[in-house]
Amino acid sequence: MKQSDIKKIAVIGAGDMGHGIAEVCAMSGCTINLYDITQEFVDNGKRKITQSLEKQVAKQKMSQDDFNQIIGSIHCYTSLKEAVSDIDLMIEAAPEVLDLKKKIFREADGYAPKDAILASNTSSMSITGMAEATGRPDQVAGIHFFNPPAMMKLVEVIRGDTTSDDTMNICYEFIEGLNNFRGAMVPVRVEKDTPGFIFNRVNAPVGLYMAELYDKGFVDPEAVDAKIRSTGAPMGPYELMDYTGLDINLNGMEYSRANLSPEFKPSGWLKKLNEAGKLGKKTGEGIYKWPGGARPVIDMSKADPNFDVMDVVCLQVNEGTKLLEAGVAVSAAEIDKAMIYGGGNAFGPFTLAKDMGWQKVAERCEAISNKLGIKWFLPTETLKKGDIQL
Repeated sequence: MKQSDIKKIAVIGAGDMGHGIAEVCAMSGCTINLYDITQEFVDNGKRKITQSLEKQVAKQKMSQDDFNQIIGSIHCYTSLKEAVSDIDLMIEAAPEVLDLKKKIFREADGYAPKDAILASNTSSMSITGMAEATGRPDQVAGIHFFNPPAMMKLVEVIRGDTTSDDTMNICYEFIEGLNNFRGAMVPVRVEKDTPGFIFNRVNAPVGLYMAELYDKGFVDPEAVDAKIRSTGAPMGPYELMDYTGLDINLNGMEYSRANLSPEFKPSGWLKKLNEAGKLGKKTGEGIYKWPGGARPVIDMSKADPNFDVMDVVCLQVNEGTKLLEAGVAVSAAEIDKAMIYGGGNAFGPFTLAKDMGWQKVAERCEAISNKLGIKWFLPTETLKKGDIQL
């Protein structure tokens, strides 16, 4: 199979990520089989695609003929067998439950054409584990879009332990050929299957850092978010937690605790909000209130003068060096690319921290580790030696 052979795609799951992925792929000329477990779910997904594209027609960014063609290329299914029976590529976008994903891959493997590639949109879970559930482990990869897919450019293309070079290259080239409303998608290669891959892994210590600062009463979330937004970032870390869902953050912390370090144990405040059903935007309240789903108003005058944004950058750089040491990312520049296009920032952490000097970055990480008593923040040998090329 070649990249140009990918013409029909099954998207498994019609939720926020699934229907967004279907929309992007349909806009690029692919035929889409959109699957979910009930007709209501799949119809709701297609309705959201329709509403999104209608806005582009109203803005005269899309013709009515293009709209009709794209919508006509999306077919709805509640039978997994029918959804994957004649596809070239499957992109699974089910909830982040590994056993569920393995079940989908196991069943899809039995129904899909033998040369079809089976991919997962998981944000952190093992591609290798999903591949093991199939009889085609060399044809299983990760294709991780970012939320919302129709607006975000970054897509991580992830190699499992058994993913072939051909599968990686086909998936990478396929993503290069996709477009969203803001132009061409930007693929980044993740060469080893590791928790969180690149973007979420580099941000994992940031999430732990922010959770600990809040848990210990060292910061006010709004003051931190105001400070970070004052640097040009589109969203602060606490608002982002709310936006993605505090249940997702809790699951991510639990996954990191199991796969990276026990130090990622979820903080008390995060567990309490989850227990109260206050999950952020999706429930109308979390750390902030989201009236009608509208973004919370951050009072920029409250920006914390004592919060140093470079602490966050230093932790990202340190985590990035772990990925370089493990061969997950091919270069610091590739990590920066992932962080720019995945987070909407102007520069990546390595570029931002370079002028500090790598020794100073290492010293900052050690100071943070000592302050909070978290060994995961200790600087790597690569960072201490300054063995980083940009």
